[in-house]
Amino acid sequence: MGMNMSEKILARHAGLDSVEPGQLITCKLDMVLANDVTAPPSIKEFEKIGKPVFDKEKIALIPDHFQPAKDIKSADLAKSVRDFSRKHGIVNYFEAGRVGIEHVILPEMGIVGPGMLTIGADSHTCTYGAVNGFSTGVGTTDLAVAMATGEAWFKVPESIEVHLTGKKPGNINGKDVILTLIGRIGVDGALYKSLEFTGPGVAELSMTDRLTIANMAIEAGGKNGIFPFDEVTKEYVEGRVKKPYEPVAADPDAKYCQTVEINLSELRPVVAFPHLPGNTKAVEDIKEPIRIDQVVLGSCTNGRLEDLAIAAGILKGHKVHEDVRCIVIPGSQWIYKEAMKLGYLDIFIDAGCVVSTPTCGPCLGGYMGILSAGERCVSTTNRNFRGRMGHVDSEVYLAGPHVAAASAILGRIAVPEEVD
Repeated sequence: MGMNMSEKILARHAGLDSVEPGQLITCKLDMVLANDVTAPPSIKEFEKIGKPVFDKEKIALIPDHFQPAKDIKSADLAKSVRDFSRKHGIVNYFEAGRVGIEHVILPEMGIVGPGMLTIGADSHTCTYGAVNGFSTGVGTTDLAVAMATGEAWFKVPESIEVHLTGKKPGNINGKDVILTLIGRIGVDGALYKSLEFTGPGVAELSMTDRLTIANMAIEAGGKNGIFPFDEVTKEYVEGRVKKPYEPVAADPDAKYCQTVEINLSELRPVVAFPHLPGNTKAVEDIKEPIRIDQVVLGSCTNGRLEDLAIAAGILKGHKVHEDVRCIVIPGSQWIYKEAMKLGYLDIFIDAGCVVSTPTCGPCLGGYMGILSAGERCVSTTNRNFRGRMGHVDSEVYLAGPHVAAASAILGRIAVPEEVD
């Protein structure tokens, strides 16, 4: 029986010829990831094991959630990660000024790549499926054991095929694709399953689109999301990934528990209403204007250069609505510099936006954009649970950069076509 992409990666790293859904296996890992929130408790568990790290080059520690430190507790968390990294000689530790959002900088710097198996103590570790790897989030104890042994156990997931066809419209991006999918199958529609993206429509998606889509596989309950290796992938990873890599492709007779068809040509800009990513509606179907107080452009989902380019193209020559705060957060230092060179930061500042250093910031209710009771935010982040960005009586509407930028100008949820 043939295997799909996820099964091939898991089988290879388990040293097996084949695997099947439901099988319990132990795999050798290519990369282990944690941040300033999740690493400290993992470090405490790791210290109980009494062993050195399995490989100082295969652990990435990224202080991105509450950094630069917003308070004493945040500083303590960062110090824990910093001290551990120095003690064990962690190669992929990035200090403030060199750091970016973890799920932005790991692909950007070629730390993850095709065919690799990565676990991280962050649910959005599934992002790296965009570059044809298997990556998934784990708990702090699993991460501690992985830092000591370089191994982790898995139950091989069933796989859902998401078959993409058609041409991507100019006002559509990866966020619209994944929100449409989650709206269709629900936030538990892929529970502990792999979302494997196939079909001719894959070629329509940029790497930014794919990173956004894979990032939010977890919002459908998915174990991981994964894309095939094609010319887009090859162009992205060449020159970034320094180590030899081995892409995977699904066999012609690979088995899927379900197939979901998405015709990109039929997609429209969408927004996910509070308080679930699956509460998706087309913007054009909104009957009454939804006034907003804040817009956030950034995060590990939509903080890449292409996202900023889309937003800058819409905001150029316009002003942020007088009743709206617009916060722009580049996902990495490289993106920050490129956006500056290309004039995007000037556009944002001239429009009346706040431009931040790379950080997760308000996405998880951390800082720099916390909402008060009754406030509404259009955000390019990945979750809109109650209280996610501040007060439990605030509201977060998830959207892509097209909708977010247009909404910032008009002071209500809108699409670029409505901007004069």
